[in-house]
Amino acid sequence: MRTNFDQLLEAGAHFGHLKRKWNPAMAPYIYMERNGIHIIDLNKTVVKVEEAAEALKNLARSGRKVLFVGTKKQAQEVVAAHAQEIGMPYITERWAGGMLTNFPTIRKAVKKMGQIDKMMTDGTLENVSKREKLQITRQREKLEKNLGSIADMTRLPSAVFVVDVMEEHIAVAEANRLGIPVFGIVDTNSNPNNIDFVIPANDDATKSIDVILGAVCDAIKEGLEERKVEKADEQAAEAQADAEAPAPKERRQRIRKAAPKAEAEKVAEAKEEAAE
Repeated sequence: MRTNFDQLLEAGAHFGHLKRKWNPAMAPYIYMERNGIHIIDLNKTVVKVEEAAEALKNLARSGRKVLFVGTKKQAQEVVAAHAQEIGMPYITERWAGGMLTNFPTIRKAVKKMGQIDKMMTDGTLENVSKREKLQITRQREKLEKNLGSIADMTRLPSAVFVVDVMEEHIAVAEANRLGIPVFGIVDTNSNPNNIDFVIPANDDATKSIDVILGAVCDAIKEGLEERKVEKADEQAAEAQADAEAPAPKERRQRIRKAAPKAEAEKVAEAKEEAAE
């Protein structure tokens, strides 16, 4: 699904914030003011969505991960649904400080979750007191709520997609510090200067978020499919090369047969040189 002007208009993606709340850095993306509210130029939004979608598609095709972040109420379900569909990590609960800049510690917490799961399956948890069991179970639930969606993210993501860059300013700051590209839905009250791929749009309407995420996630899906095809082609080429190559035994036999002939040719060449 590629987003277009009509889809964005119907979703209300053009509605910005009150004029008095605007960020002057968003001026290039504002079309006009109506009843004290800034109206976003959706023609520019369409272009920016396409740019972001193409960049994300290339990342997915190269096998890299994109972390989706949307902790505000309007974005939580939409972000989770789209990220799960394409198998990408996401954060819809509170952003834990150091999620990126202190990633090893976050990985330890995720491993702790795995250790608790192992205790549950091997019966170790049955040997502790009821109080300890309750504490461990609550700890597991808390870890699952905050970090369960990034359990498979074994390394730092190659990009971060943020819904509402003001709300997720800590995530943006951490990504900027580490040099991780940031894709963001940026409303008229936000600062676009720290965002690598700016998508000017209403970041408060669920429909607006859904349309934009649908477009970029479809692009990621295409990139993943292309990666599968490329891998299948490579495997087929390797299998064909192996089938056409002589077996080790045959190669050894050819070498043995070729050795006396080569030796005879060397002797003949030596005799010719001596005769001369």
